Amino acid sequence: MSGSKRKPQQAKDGSSDLLLNSRALTLFCLLRKSNIHKHTEPRFDEKPVKQNRGKLSYYSSCVSRELWISVSSDLIELEDTQVRITNHVMESWYDQYQLRSDLDNGNNSFQYKLLGVGAGNIFAIDERTGDIYAVEKLDREERSLYTLRAQVIDTTTGRAVEPESEFVIRVSDINDNEPKFLDEPYEAIVPEMSPEGTLVTQVTASDADDPSSGNNARLVYSLLQGQPYFSIEPTTGKIRISSKMDRELQDEYWVIIQAKDMIGLPGALSGTTSVLIKLSDVNDNKPTFKDSLYRLTVSESAPVGTSIGKIMAYDRDIGENAEMDYSIEDDSRTFDVITNNETQEGIIILKKKVNFEDQNHYRIRAKVKNPQVDEQLREYHTEASTTVIKIQVEDVDEPPVFLLPYYIFEIFEECPHGSSVGTVSATDPDQRKSPIGYSITRSEVFSVDDNGTIFTTNPLDRETSAWYNLSIIATEKYNIAQISSVPVYVQLLNINDHAPEFSEYYETYVCENAVTGQVIQTISAVDRDESIEHHHFYFNLSVEENNSSFAIIDNQDNTAVVVTNRTGFSLQEEPVFYISILIADNGIPSLTSTNTLTIHVCDCGDADSTQTCSHKDFMLSMGFRAEVITAVLICIMIIFGFIFLNLGLKQRRKQTLFPEKSEEFRENIFRYDDEGGGEADTEAFDIAQLRGSAVMRGRKPRRHARAEMRSLYRQSLQVGPDSAVFRKFILEKLEEADTDPCAPPFDSLQTYAFEGTGSLAGSLSSLDSAASDHDENYDYLNELGPRFKRLACMFGSTMQSKN
Repeated sequence: MSGSKRKPQQAKDGSSDLLLNSRALTLFCLLRKSNIHKHTEPRFDEKPVKQNRGKLSYYSSCVSRELWISVSSDLIELEDTQVRITNHVMESWYDQYQLRSDLDNGNNSFQYKLLGVGAGNIFAIDERTGDIYAVEKLDREERSLYTLRAQVIDTTTGRAVEPESEFVIRVSDINDNEPKFLDEPYEAIVPEMSPEGTLVTQVTASDADDPSSGNNARLVYSLLQGQPYFSIEPTTGKIRISSKMDRELQDEYWVIIQAKDMIGLPGALSGTTSVLIKLSDVNDNKPTFKDSLYRLTVSESAPVGTSIGKIMAYDRDIGENAEMDYSIEDDSRTFDVITNNETQEGIIILKKKVNFEDQNHYRIRAKVKNPQVDEQLREYHTEASTTVIKIQVEDVDEPPVFLLPYYIFEIFEECPHGSSVGTVSATDPDQRKSPIGYSITRSEVFSVDDNGTIFTTNPLDRETSAWYNLSIIATEKYNIAQISSVPVYVQLLNINDHAPEFSEYYETYVCENAVTGQVIQTISAVDRDESIEHHHFYFNLSVEENNSSFAIIDNQDNTAVVVTNRTGFSLQEEPVFYISILIADNGIPSLTSTNTLTIHVCDCGDADSTQTCSHKDFMLSMGFRAEVITAVLICIMIIFGFIFLNLGLKQRRKQTLFPEKSEEFRENIFRYDDEGGGEADTEAFDIAQLRGSAVMRGRKPRRHARAEMRSLYRQSLQVGPDSAVFRKFILEKLEEADTDPCAPPFDSLQTYAFEGTGSLAGSLSSLDSAASDHDENYDYLNELGPRFKRLACMFGSTMQSKN
């Protein structure tokens, strides 16, 4: 099997090439290790052309372009612009490409077949002539290599004429893909004021064409927008700074980059991308004050730390580069400035209290700077910005001021009434110089006059209180609301006015069998006075002491010992000894006191120790204490019993003395919730009982007084007035209640007292006694006892004289 050819022409390298005029050629060459046959030269048009007899189909976008096809015995290379078949024998022009067997005599008895991937759908063959052509346009980027097989069959016998042959079609590249930037969008940040040549970022484009095929995939980069601040390396795509930029003038730039293939030659394809370049801030601007002069005011009564006002500087930088640090340039001791880290303001504060009378205005200078500046940026911060601050002090009415913050005075104790202690002084700091009045708070021992002199009003005793803390108040007389106070400490100086005395109460015992010189007690003394030097006490027996049984020895260390001066003591004869001891101090003048020491004689027994006596006294005192406690508890129990008895009696007294009365009332008083019916409502009480006629009780024989009283009480409850009198009384009271403007607007219960028309006791009036006394017999008064004897004599004698 061999391939046909036309116009052979020897190449310089000895290979066999064919030249075709088509940009998108769709043809094939027949491969065979045999000679190449020549055919007529085909004609190429700009549109696909289907030639007669199934000839090759062609597609061309440029008729004038020549394409080379090299033919070899094993390989066919097809590209978008040329088909090359490598053969180191010869080169010729092709009008068509076909598979042809050497055994084919042209009688159309052979059938040509094309097998493999792409056969039939991409590549087609004319079975009679063996012409091969493409049915669609080839794209190297989709597939660059096709492996096909060719076979020739004799149609008369149905057998293969020659063995199956394999050949490869390689699609060569043309520049049909433009460069593309795959990492879009691009964004870069670079510090402002960066020097020339600083790398900003790098962009990279990709070309789908074959990089090994000429310059189809060789790219070059260029700037379409971004000069004169930026430049780009043509081969690497690295963007660099070409001139310094200031962020405060413009903080971001848009740069447009173009990438071209074919190293930018004519006909090259291109692609573009945009890069956003932002400038980051550097500290290249120093802060400056907005105003060159600030005027502030402060009251002279303002406390230390008071905020007076604010100052403000401006920095064109941002972030931490705009942080500020304010300070006072002249190192003022009266004012200071602190920085508000949130607002970057300078706050002027009072560092020391001001006084209008001393200085009424101040002039200070403040400066501002950035706290952190890089060394390479020091040139921008050589001189700090400053401003002048004028502060005016406002005058206020101030309270009096004492000359000293506190006073300490000394005075001897026991000084007479009205003695001067010391003088305090205060003045008005204002210009009008108001007079000052003085007073003392909560002191019964001292007083102060209008001149500030402190006097004593009561005797002073250092042993009672050695120090006095006073508070003296100064008040302006022109404005009594302006007051101030000062502490005064008064120390009482000691005088020797207290004699020494025993430091404690001594329980001293001596054994009956004590020998001469035996120590029975060690004594010491105390002095309530304060001594300039150390206290020293002297101990001696009183000159009046004629008891020679005991002696005292001074130890010269403010203690002394009591020793026996004889042998043997008798508990029965002299159970107790009383000795007087003189104690003198070293004060000026020296004071002496007489102290009595009680010594008990004790039967020490075999132990020969006074501890047994002290134990006995202790047990005795404990027994006495137990008896006292028992007595106290008994008294408490008696008191509580008496209290409970009184409470019980009071509870019984609260009970009703006459229970019958309450029972009778319960019969006639009803409680109901219905609205009253007025005068017609007579169901609330028993009218029949109230209308009962009065019953006069006759004389009865005398009975027991208590029983008679109870009987009279019960009978009086059953007696009532006649209906006419009672009705008249009720109507009068009802009319008074209806016409009373102060009466409540709702139904109410009115209670009245009615004397009635009669009583079992009869009338107590003496008007009609003359008529009734004739029949009265008072002899029963003699039976009532001695208390009624005088009354019986009077009435009895009177009746006898009348008779």
